[in-house]
Amino acid sequence: MIKESFLMHRLSDQGFSIRRIARELKIGRSSVKKYLRNPERCVSARKPKFSKLNAFHDQIDQLIEQDPLVKAPVILQRLQQNGFAGKITILRDYLFKIRGRIKYREPFIRFESLPGQQIQIDWGHFESITYGNAKRKLYALAVIESYSRMLYVAFTHSQNQAALHQGLLQAFQFFGGTPEEIVVDNMLTAVIERQGSLIRFNENFLDFLRVFKIVPKACNVRKPQEKGKIENSIRYLRQNFWPLRSFRDLPDVNAQVLAWLNDIANVRIHQTTLQQPKDRFANANVSLRPLPELLPDTREIVKVLVHKDFSVRFDGNFYSVPPWCIGKYLILKADQNTVTIYHQEKSIAVHNRSFKRKERIEIPAHLEQVRKMKKRLWQDKQIAAFLSLGQEARDYLEALTEARQPIKKTVSRLLALKDEYGVLSLIQAIQKASRHKAFGAHYIENILYQEMTPQKNHQPVKLKSQNLNQLRLPEPSLSQYDAYILKTRNDHD
Repeated sequence: MIKESFLMHRLSDQGFSIRRIARELKIGRSSVKKYLRNPERCVSARKPKFSKLNAFHDQIDQLIEQDPLVKAPVILQRLQQNGFAGKITILRDYLFKIRGRIKYREPFIRFESLPGQQIQIDWGHFESITYGNAKRKLYALAVIESYSRMLYVAFTHSQNQAALHQGLLQAFQFFGGTPEEIVVDNMLTAVIERQGSLIRFNENFLDFLRVFKIVPKACNVRKPQEKGKIENSIRYLRQNFWPLRSFRDLPDVNAQVLAWLNDIANVRIHQTTLQQPKDRFANANVSLRPLPELLPDTREIVKVLVHKDFSVRFDGNFYSVPPWCIGKYLILKADQNTVTIYHQEKSIAVHNRSFKRKERIEIPAHLEQVRKMKKRLWQDKQIAAFLSLGQEARDYLEALTEARQPIKKTVSRLLALKDEYGVLSLIQAIQKASRHKAFGAHYIENILYQEMTPQKNHQPVKLKSQNLNQLRLPEPSLSQYDAYILKTRNDHD
């Protein structure tokens, strides 16, 4: 009380009344009179009062160390999980002591609307999520029904057109209906350009809204107060949901935010309406228009080429398709959870979407189809005859497959060149073509024509049946004859 006694006498010397001194110092008037009469009065120190919060001071300090800006409601949630039974008031008082008073709060002008008349939307950036060695930026699309303050949030890794439409459709399904109008800022996925009051909306955005008969309205540039409800909601999301949480992936963060919406955000007493958004929304729900029976396809749609490894490239990853699609262009449709690939409007592959980078997502049946195709190919008699020429022929056949050359047609031509130039000449030409990575029968033919001399072999008798003329026998292995002769000599000895 030494400091207070000094202040009392100082204020008294400046002409302050006892009532005003008591009010300024928040002390009883009788105490002020007593200390003014006798400034040397000795007062015994009071014992500190016991608080339910005392046992949780260390935990609060640790939470503030993790996030210095974390708000009281978020800390209260953590303390209640550990048995705290007090109210938020004493928690706010404690935070006030260790943080000090917030000196400035930005004012917002609020515009009220009728139930079900309007929703406001906006994006917020929330750091990133790590998938293996890849980091994906994290965005939140917040949607609020203006009358009730009922809130919906969808997290995504993109702010593109498809992500916007998917998030809005999910919001309409969450609310159970659609409003008359939607308020947006000047995001490119909604507004292409504007000159004063003239606004050119994104055509894809208009096509999406047309199904629901929703009228878009764009805020003026640098006028955030025109959508103050959603601005405050994103701030509330940052302060109440985001702190002190960790996430595995995109489905995890969306599951957590949905639980937060149902358990906290939409059942709290809103500071403006003094009602729970969920209860107030019950009235607004009557005014929302029902969803149409046929909902639009909001998935991201791209045209993709099937590469020789029987996969398509999308968003930094590789998704397998049936091997008969190699070389074809297909249609890929993706949402936040799945990637579906179509051939002539028929679904031929469905994958769980991956947000890693350079990952191959493969359906085992596709790989098995490739193995069966290769097995049937290698069992062909013409190919078997070509493979009997040795390891050079085997390696060249593998290279032809990788180069997407017509295997049977190419092998048939190479065997014809073998008949014309001989086995040794063909093998030498294959070795030279392999060194120069020249894969195809025309390369081999050109090398043989320039460097080799055709052998004067008598062609076999031509038969009436073309199938019989196509018969070929594998090239005999001389090592087998050598082994037979050595065995015969040993037996005679």
